Amino acid sequence: MRIAFILFLLIAPLATGQNYVTENYEKTEVQITMRDGIKLHTTIYSPKDKSKSYPILMQRTPYSSRPYGEGQMRSRIGPNEYLMKDGYIIVYQDVRGRWMSEGVYDNMRAYIPNKKGDQVDEASDTYDTIDWLVNNVSNNSGKVGVWGISYPGFYATYSLLDSHPALKAVSPQACIGDFFFDDFHHNGAYLLSYWRATAVFGYEKTEPSSTSWYQFPDLGSTDQYQFFLDNGPLKNLDKYYKEDNVFWQQLKDHPNYDEFWRSRGIIQHLKDIKPAVMVVGGLFDAEDLYGPFETYEKIEQRSNNYNTVVFGPWSHGDWARANERQAIGNVYFGDNISDHFQKDIEFNFFNHFLKGAADGNSGLPEAYMFDSGSREWKTYDQWPPAGAERKRMYLGADQQLALSAGDAFQEFVSDPAKPVPYSEDVKMVFTPRKYMTDDQRFSARRTDVLVYETEVLEEDLVLTGDILTRLNVATTGTDADWIVKVVDVYPPDAEDYQETQKYLKMGNYHMMVRSEVMRGRFRNSFENPEAFTPGQKTAVDLKLQDVHHTFKKGHKLQIQVQSTWFPLIDLNPQTFVPNIFKADASDFQKQTHQVFHDSYVELMVKE
Repeated sequence: MRIAFILFLLIAPLATGQNYVTENYEKTEVQITMRDGIKLHTTIYSPKDKSKSYPILMQRTPYSSRPYGEGQMRSRIGPNEYLMKDGYIIVYQDVRGRWMSEGVYDNMRAYIPNKKGDQVDEASDTYDTIDWLVNNVSNNSGKVGVWGISYPGFYATYSLLDSHPALKAVSPQACIGDFFFDDFHHNGAYLLSYWRATAVFGYEKTEPSSTSWYQFPDLGSTDQYQFFLDNGPLKNLDKYYKEDNVFWQQLKDHPNYDEFWRSRGIIQHLKDIKPAVMVVGGLFDAEDLYGPFETYEKIEQRSNNYNTVVFGPWSHGDWARANERQAIGNVYFGDNISDHFQKDIEFNFFNHFLKGAADGNSGLPEAYMFDSGSREWKTYDQWPPAGAERKRMYLGADQQLALSAGDAFQEFVSDPAKPVPYSEDVKMVFTPRKYMTDDQRFSARRTDVLVYETEVLEEDLVLTGDILTRLNVATTGTDADWIVKVVDVYPPDAEDYQETQKYLKMGNYHMMVRSEVMRGRFRNSFENPEAFTPGQKTAVDLKLQDVHHTFKKGHKLQIQVQSTWFPLIDLNPQTFVPNIFKADASDFQKQTHQVFHDSYVELMVKE
């Protein structure tokens, strides 16, 4: 739910292909009344050809169903061009409390099981909307599909709860699963890089509005690292967001995984799902990796419906774009990858369940996964695939990944005044997507980053599924963050891509394949944070989201461990305080951390 993708959602549909929509569709705008009397603004694009009936494809969004007004039409509608031209009734709806809809907006509104009377949530709003559409829109076939990317992906997931009988196919894409693990937090660490998005979700409105009612703060800087470092503790950012920004107050008042956050998680409710589901995600999505993987996994465990998953070499929402060359930052993966998804995967999914036999024989595999190392699509009957074995590598002496544990340790000094950057680029961006495949040589050469790697691989090493890490650590402080990065070290003679930044070379490139942070205070419980005992060896477990990556012969597998990652995440004071959002400058202290050689990473290796 970031600015770059918000702008894509709002602007890109107005840019190309205007003639097709205006020549083949007519638009109507209606206010659909929910069970509690609130009216939601809904835009309906219906084919002009009335000789047959059409399924409905719907997206519910907090980002506006614009353009508003008679005669004002999007230039592209639906999930992709192929579905748009195949003939569907396409519906967009402003969710409760956003843009032209009535009501009060609640960020990640909590699901209410067993609703009574006029109790409402996003599930009931979806149900009531579908019920109105199938009973009031002419020439509809009585079958409905829902799709959405990012926050609309969350609403797509929500449609699966208490689903309407007409809802047959749903595709949650880059879908949020839980705000304590997606987007604004990762394992309890606050993602400072999303701080500006607080403007989008924190300011409430009282009346329907076709224009923006919020503004982004003027930071007066093009260097986000220096801007946040100069501002110091998080509480100093209060000067940009006052008490009228509801979400900023919520973030500050709920630093732990309390009922406020638990109630807003949706994955715990995904059981006994009836509609067919296709979960879509990007292997290099900087915003929402947790949500898509967890959504697929929980539905697979708790339901008996058609459930499939697709992950490609994309950043946030790339699969909905029309890039001929697919690259993330400096790394190129292939041509027309998004077009292949739209034409051969997404089109087939919705057509099968909304226009076809809907018997589950869609021709699609259970898992359609791109190998980001070998640069090719693979299909599997399950995910993670059968035959993968967990193998343990220890963080050993002399920067080696070892097959057995040692009893010594390495140490480094972590200084909040000089944190490790997440990127060496000097920039001010909303969501730093590029860092997901960025060259990690700059961090490998710092004294506050520990490096462990294999020898040059003599044969391909294929990793599939999640990566589990056990760090056995000690610190002179009482709190610390722990960041683990999995890196593919290219051979010295690797050729440059046309996307490679001019100051870089792909020879010896350190490509980040996966990374994650654990806020140390939450090592035993996200609900009840605990201080470290200075000098005491302590276990910190960390799960990195799934990968599908071949470390090719001639490459090396490298692990990096560090304690700052700025300003992707906020700074940990390294002294335990009840609430880091309210920490004072004096709480931030330089500390010495130790990582013992019985620490390990556990990889899923496919032979």
